[in-house]
Amino acid sequence: MNKILLIIQREYLSRVRKKSFIIMTFLGPLLMGGVLVSTLLMNKVDSETKIIAVKDETHAFEKVFKNSERLVFKPITDNIDSAKKNCEDNGYFGILYIPPVTDPKMLESAVQFFSKSQPGFDLISKIEFAIEKEVNAQKYIDAGIDEQKLSTIKTNVRVATKDLDNNDKNVGIITALGFGSGLIIYLFIFIYGAMVMRGVLEEKTSRILEVIISSVKPFQIMMGKIIGVAMVGLTQLVLWIVLTSGVYMGVGAAMGIKDGSPKMMPTTRINSEAVVDDQVPQKMDAQSAAFSEISGALSQINFTFLLSMFVFYFIGGYLLYSALFAAVGAAADAETDTQQFMMPVTIPLIIAYVASVNVMSNPQGNIAFWFSIIPFTSPIVMMVRLPFGVPAWQIMLSMVMLVLGFIFTTWIAGRIYRVGILMYGKKVSYKELWKWLRYHN
Repeated sequence: MNKILLIIQREYLSRVRKKSFIIMTFLGPLLMGGVLVSTLLMNKVDSETKIIAVKDETHAFEKVFKNSERLVFKPITDNIDSAKKNCEDNGYFGILYIPPVTDPKMLESAVQFFSKSQPGFDLISKIEFAIEKEVNAQKYIDAGIDEQKLSTIKTNVRVATKDLDNNDKNVGIITALGFGSGLIIYLFIFIYGAMVMRGVLEEKTSRILEVIISSVKPFQIMMGKIIGVAMVGLTQLVLWIVLTSGVYMGVGAAMGIKDGSPKMMPTTRINSEAVVDDQVPQKMDAQSAAFSEISGALSQINFTFLLSMFVFYFIGGYLLYSALFAAVGAAADAETDTQQFMMPVTIPLIIAYVASVNVMSNPQGNIAFWFSIIPFTSPIVMMVRLPFGVPAWQIMLSMVMLVLGFIFTTWIAGRIYRVGILMYGKKVSYKELWKWLRYHN
């Protein structure tokens, strides 16, 4: 046992002291902070106000465009060529041109927007919506349809999901939480499993193992490497969680986020007149309601249970696959030779990732059940299922099967490892591996 602990210590310290480990530990949270900043900048109200000149030759749409904090629509009387020529001099971001077309069908493709810079999607969408709304209103009048009565007839159905105790459950949040947890395990198994394989391969090719093997059993070497790299992975994961939380809090404070909601920008004034969007109060109410719903749904999730399950399946999945990765490293002479043995190891992981899409659609189905029980797929699929609610007996069965699967793969890997680590200069086939498994001590 002391020898295994010494190998674990060596594997752990040699990796956490590497520059690559230190750089990635700090780079990961910084990248996440960059994603948060970009997301907030996209959602935050832009302080720059764009003035859009409107040349409407039909004189039917001049008053349909609503000004907002960052968009001001200004009707002009200049001809379109003159307006385009003096666009920048007049401080216009762009010119909206509506030609003298009376036929709605022709109007659909006749409206044009001129600007030096590429307009954003939200600007074009707002213009299209305003024109479409006005055209449709006129169509209702021509057809003798009361638009107000028609709007009262329309019904929007929204299904609220709750459990049997009447607690709110947000399907979107649950789906994102489950899939995100499964994806993290999927990536870490690949990253740190491959690290174990390369570590075994490096020591094999450098002939260091010939010295180590004289005092330590092959199985002890393999277990020491697997557990040591697992501790490296857990260390990096914990540091990422802590540092990412700190980065999020710092970015949130810098961006003006308080209690989960961004601060509102002050009203922009153009020519001493406040520009107000009459839809802002409704938008604020909708955002507040959505935020309250999300907060309520998050409060109903047992994060302590999910975190404990994540740690178990993270460690269990890693131990199961890293034993196989270690066996692959022991069977090959060079990293290029590992490709023929990597396929059987990685296929179950890929299948589990692909099956997660089906599991999110039907978390209680047969595919979800069996894939969350089979040890080679359960670390990913079970994490996807857990936020949706899984019976306790299925969780216990899955955990027992994962432990048994780890013992089985470790036994297989150990028999391959004990022969392969001292095998040089020979191309190993699957037939040869089968012989190794049948060798007696």
